Amino acid sequence: MPDAAEPHRKVLRLAGYDYAQAGAYFVTICTAGRRCVLGSIVGTAFQASPPGTLVTAEWQDVPRRFPGVALDAFVVMPNHLHGIVVLEPGAMPPLGAIIRAFKAVTTRRLRTSGVPDFTWQANYYEHIIRNEIDLDRVRQYITENPARWADDTENPA
Repeated sequence: MPDAAEPHRKVLRLAGYDYAQAGAYFVTICTAGRRCVLGSIVGTAFQASPPGTLVTAEWQDVPRRFPGVALDAFVVMPNHLHGIVVLEPGAMPPLGAIIRAFKAVTTRRLRTSGVPDFTWQANYYEHIIRNEIDLDRVRQYITENPARWADDTENPA
């Protein structure tokens, strides 16, 4: 039973869905407290800080760490990352294992390279991409995200 002082974490998963099955998934991973440590938006483009450059490199490295996993469109923002993860048929890891490993690696590397108090939000958002129309819509959302930063719900300003 959770400690009374711990806030109850909302379950974001689709009940009964196997997140290890082949398919495309849209994910959003936020920094804890939505701290803008990954970079900034200049005009309509993301400018990575050193931590943002590290996060970008680690995200691009996910397919090497996880055979059978591919990445599609993604964008790193000042305090979050949006990306499409594709689990190919026969891929071994479920989505949650991939995200946990990414968060663990980036947290460890950022803490030892100048951001000692860095952490990600405990949960992450995921959306099962069900068809090509949905995939195109998500790709457009990701691509246009920096231009919409002023109105983004993840923007603490």
